[in-house]
Amino acid sequence: MINKEEELTKAREARAAIEKLYIEMRHLANRGWYKQLGASGEVLTDALLTLSPEIYGDMGDPNKVELEGLVYVIDRLPKGIEECRYIKLISEEGFSTTGFEVIVPSKRRRNCYRVDKEQMFIEITRGRSEIYDILTHLTFMYVEAEKIKRNARDDDGTFTLEWKKLGKIVKGETNIDAKNEELALIYLSTLLGRSFNETRAAYEKLQPKTGMNSRLFHVVYWLGYVAMEDEDKNKSRMVSFSPTLRERIGHHIYGERWANQIKGFLHKENLLDRPLHIISANLHSVLNSLYAFPALRKSLSAKHSIEEMALELSKPEQAAMMAKVKKYALAHGMYELDDPFGTNITVQIFDTAKLDLDKLSPELHLDPQALKEDKPIILVMDYAFGEQAYETMDELLKPYDIEEEKIAMTVESISIMGKAGILTGGKGDIMIPNAHVFEGTADNYPFDNDLTCDDFTSEETHVCEGPMITVLGTSLQNKDVLSYFKKSSWQAIGLEMEGAHYQKAIQAAAWIRKNISKEVILRYAYYASDNPLETGSTLASGSLGAIGVRPTYLITRKILDKILGPPMSIKKEIGEPEKVI
Repeated sequence: MINKEEELTKAREARAAIEKLYIEMRHLANRGWYKQLGASGEVLTDALLTLSPEIYGDMGDPNKVELEGLVYVIDRLPKGIEECRYIKLISEEGFSTTGFEVIVPSKRRRNCYRVDKEQMFIEITRGRSEIYDILTHLTFMYVEAEKIKRNARDDDGTFTLEWKKLGKIVKGETNIDAKNEELALIYLSTLLGRSFNETRAAYEKLQPKTGMNSRLFHVVYWLGYVAMEDEDKNKSRMVSFSPTLRERIGHHIYGERWANQIKGFLHKENLLDRPLHIISANLHSVLNSLYAFPALRKSLSAKHSIEEMALELSKPEQAAMMAKVKKYALAHGMYELDDPFGTNITVQIFDTAKLDLDKLSPELHLDPQALKEDKPIILVMDYAFGEQAYETMDELLKPYDIEEEKIAMTVESISIMGKAGILTGGKGDIMIPNAHVFEGTADNYPFDNDLTCDDFTSEETHVCEGPMITVLGTSLQNKDVLSYFKKSSWQAIGLEMEGAHYQKAIQAAAWIRKNISKEVILRYAYYASDNPLETGSTLASGSLGAIGVRPTYLITRKILDKILGPPMSIKKEIGEPEKVI
């Protein structure tokens, strides 16, 4: 059994590894390139192995290929990257106007370009957090490639039967069908050092098939093949950063364009002088909470709750019904602004003056008189990514410059809703933060949260309240570090990637730059997508699915009730001392 001193030592080692990764990745971005088998690549590899992030499972086992982590990473990197020896991170440099196919990973919104057989370009428009995310995934992928390379050969250096069989499948000499699928998976499981059931689970997660062959077979083969060429032909995998990216990173170029588009639209529609409520959230929960009930009263029973309607609308076969809700919304006060500038953050704007209040769901607590007088505007921005949260919120809260006039943003409230890892519960639970602590720094941001546990006491869900850790990346989380934050005087309840960055921008806008009122109301709430302290409950174990619908819409409804309901008699200031819980 590990005692407290051993646990603290492990936490310190892990935190040192996080710091080393953070410093080295910033250094490499400034330097402009590194080789995977070079000194810098080894530093990243050693630090990641020391950290041993929970999401990467058995990464430290030299014989077993970590399958859940591999599936997680492949879903977030461009298709075909396993074949490429040279990876270049670029800024928005005009590749979208060329004839190169745009490759978008299935679980990450980023444009990528396969420029030739050996090169993959990945466009970075969301700041340093995106760079950390990609470099971490690449380092993990290269570690697993080395395992595949070792497992592909016998002790005398000859290729194993399993490797030869895999080559025939990938080259199309052997097709996988119902008759030989299980045999192919047995070969693959032997090569990977995993059980048949584990291999089958990964195989099924990476469906649909590419032609007649599974994506998993292709990924494993090419990872091993490129790693072998490094050794046999003295080649080297390399990651580089374009000069334009190095010049632009951290300069808010994309966030400024994004924010100016929003302000320009509000000005054009004569909405800039109306009370503004900003919500960082998904692009379906506010839309459905306001419009699903009136749009579908004849399609679905009026007895359906907002949550039940959301569950129905989340089904793939209900795409036509979802389109009907959106069409209704666009005709009753909703506007949607896609982002052509690279932030990948779509914005929805809701003009409450155009809402048919009599037809809204009875679950919403409205104050019709106040709504008619104030006519608030609700601005929903899709999720930011790590440090991008600071860039976008900082730019959004600045006054709008037009014809040498500065028009202040009339922000009354800012609500941040998202998914996060929980340390004191399970998937689907709700976390109410009273502070954000930025991992790896001394930065901490206490604040007065207008949402409390009492707002959810009547609901059938577990809610906890306390500080939350803003991490460098979800893929860098270590159980010892998280246990330390949970059990020490920090008493952290969860972890996410944007909170401290949002709060940094909000406090600067309110207290230093005077761009918004100090009395702006803040609401933060997160629902648990995973518990990184529990084996099998990390992000790599899969999505929430229907489990996430209830907390998502519960939080959304509470936020809307506070915006659309009776006004608060007292607005607390951001800087008030936080009460001890």
